[in-house]
Amino acid sequence: MSEPTDRPLAGMLWMLLTGLCFVAVTAIVKHVGAEMPPAEAAFLRYALGLVFLLPILGALRREGFGGRRGVGLFAVRGGVHALGTILWFYAMTQIPIAEVTALNYLSPVYITLGAALFLGEPLAARRLAAIGAALVGVLLILRPGVREVSSGHLAMLATAIFFAISYLIAKRMTRTSSPPMVVAMLSVGVTLGLAPFAAAVWVPPSLAQIGWLFLTAAVATVAHLAMTFAFRAAPVAVTQPMTFLQLVWAALLGWAVFGEALDPWVLSGGTIIVASVCFIAWRESVAGRRRAAGISPAGRPVSPERPVP
Repeated sequence: MSEPTDRPLAGMLWMLLTGLCFVAVTAIVKHVGAEMPPAEAAFLRYALGLVFLLPILGALRREGFGGRRGVGLFAVRGGVHALGTILWFYAMTQIPIAEVTALNYLSPVYITLGAALFLGEPLAARRLAAIGAALVGVLLILRPGVREVSSGHLAMLATAIFFAISYLIAKRMTRTSSPPMVVAMLSVGVTLGLAPFAAAVWVPPSLAQIGWLFLTAAVATVAHLAMTFAFRAAPVAVTQPMTFLQLVWAALLGWAVFGEALDPWVLSGGTIIVASVCFIAWRESVAGRRRAAGISPAGRPVSPERPVP
């Protein structure tokens, strides 16, 4: 397999496909969400997606679940991600697609903060500045005092936090479990976590709704696979800027299909957030190369275990 830096164009194209798939998922959820409770739609999306685990079920069973501690982490992550998923589905019914997409970019910012607070990873001044810029982008999107901050906006702010916690748990889990196991148990955990919420508001779905949500699960699976191939083909610093196009497509889709206005404030705020995320990703890439080479930012040799800001 070639090194990640060998195929930057391939990485960008894979990330381009990733963005298109995620926008398609957003559009389908927006379409179905008007006719079905968010908790039920979220549950069916994950439950129907379990069919994609069948080909690797044997391999997962042989790997095991990492003992009681591993099962506990899987359960906690499933519950946290389930809450974030419900709120995301709810937000899709309340605010424009572009605003959902822009605020969802906050997850990597929260992950950076969480990794510093709970995993002991360094948080240099430049990364703090990027986080501050992202918060400015949020203020441009929400514009509190100028317009009403709706329940959909609050739901998305909480969604980004829950997803960030989920990804931080996943990062710790990858030390003892394979990526397929982490992804598979997320699907199982979220399905189980969403089940009681869905049961409380259950409305018999039509065959068309089930079909749309199965399509959502399929497209989301393709998106995650494409993202994996993108990360394998090129560094994150190369692929991350391509995620900005997802905001552009979401805004155009909302305008063309759902009649949502193109809000320049949302696009401006989203651009600032994406730029902040790209900067953080670039710094992570630089730090990773320096750690691999055994040098510090000042050019002095360091041990591979020492974090580089």
